Amino acid sequence: MKHVWFLAWQSLRFNRLQSVIVIIGLAVPLYLPLTVNGLVARYQSGLLQRAATTPLVAGGLGSRFDLVLHALYFRGKVPRLLRMADVEAVRDTGYAAPIPLYVRYTARRAPIVGTTLDYFTFRRLRLARGEPLLELGDCVLGAEVAASLKLAPGDRLMTDPENVFDIAGSYPVKLRVMGILAATGTPDDAVVFVDLKTAWLGDGLAHGHSDVTGTNVDESVVLNRASTNVTANAALVEFTEVTTQTLSTFHFHGDPAEFPVSAVILAAKDEKSATLLRGRYQGPEATAQILASRSVVEELLGLVFRIKRFFDANAVLVGVATALFLLLVVLLSLRLRRPEMETLFRLGCARGLMAKRVAAELLAVGAVSLALALLGCTATMALVSLW
Repeated sequence: MKHVWFLAWQSLRFNRLQSVIVIIGLAVPLYLPLTVNGLVARYQSGLLQRAATTPLVAGGLGSRFDLVLHALYFRGKVPRLLRMADVEAVRDTGYAAPIPLYVRYTARRAPIVGTTLDYFTFRRLRLARGEPLLELGDCVLGAEVAASLKLAPGDRLMTDPENVFDIAGSYPVKLRVMGILAATGTPDDAVVFVDLKTAWLGDGLAHGHSDVTGTNVDESVVLNRASTNVTANAALVEFTEVTTQTLSTFHFHGDPAEFPVSAVILAAKDEKSATLLRGRYQGPEATAQILASRSVVEELLGLVFRIKRFFDANAVLVGVATALFLLLVVLLSLRLRRPEMETLFRLGCARGLMAKRVAAELLAVGAVSLALALLGCTATMALVSLW
């Protein structure tokens, strides 16, 4: 076999261009299914792991998929909102500790997640730099957001307006960056966390007003000035930034029990409590729904894998076509190399040796193609992880 491999190597070296073309032609059909299956397996593992750490989520009636993706990944919008009264109703059952979420606005395209400090304990999030949420208007950034936006504790971050043409809408809020969270490799790295009250600022549920009683005041905002009272007109601008000087002027309007919540994460005490809690929110009279995240994610993945079967079948057909083309190349190559083989036969080489040499060439080409495909697959997986 030593001589067989030597002859095969010399033949491949002599036909460099032909060898490179065959190697690339084999590497590409191997690379695609390997990479697709690797990426699908990674995403499947990530989705199931996230769902496993969030057993129950609650939200308004509507699409189960939208609610679970919204609660776990902060993407999309839920068809119906809950109220803080619904959150307290769950808390009163004693079966689970509710963690409310309000995800509606963005800051430079990063989702703003309004929640409570219990969320950081539930997800085991820790600060890499800075301080936690302390006051109205504070925010902490996920590691990915902080890196992409190049922000650090002490910087300011403006929320994105929902509609730039809505001049009657509430103004964007300028947030104070208090801290940067340590990277976790989860969707928490790509969002901006604020307190629920800060999230409600965008809805206009709370605002502050300028001091119009001083002497350095724009008189255009003053409707009437008397010795004991100053009345401002509609030109008085609401604050878009909460500062130490203006914090005391901010106040909420309306009943806090009616304030909106887009989803609720439920940390049930045990499996029995989770079952009893879900039973309370079933039936035609239910005003909310409680879902088991893992079962919904598995159902969603089942729909995705139905499509994946089509790509798997396509990969098999491409593999068969590639094998047939490789067989054609080998047969044509043998026909072109017939004078070479006749010369070797006359020198005393056995016909079995020629068959072994061709097999060695194919094995060498296949091994190099597989190595290139695996290398490309590994590189792609690493790049996807960095993104």
